[in-house]
Amino acid sequence: MNLKPLADRLVVEPIEQEEVTAGGIILPESAKEKPQQGKVIAAGPGRTDEQGKRIAMEVKTGDKVLYAKYSGTEIKMDGKKLLILRESDVLAVVA
Repeated sequence: MNLKPLADRLVVEPIEQEEVTAGGIILPESAKEKPQQGKVIAAGPGRTDEQGKRIAMEVKTGDKVLYAKYSGTEIKMDGKKLLILRESDVLAVVA
């Protein structure tokens, strides 16, 4: 990966939902909901406070996270959809 996020930003690979429902109905791309779960591919060093001290990130590379539905910026890199979002947009880490 050639992306290195800055400050408190994360690069997340969204985990797409299933294309087939439990009842066997195939969902078209337009009917799928926007993913809200993903895997952290890269994490920045953390933000700085008013005194210039670095505040470490709580999320690390490899974590599976839940994030706000319409947060972040979508980019495409090497044919993959990726999201760049702030650590504050992460709602929870999936254990």
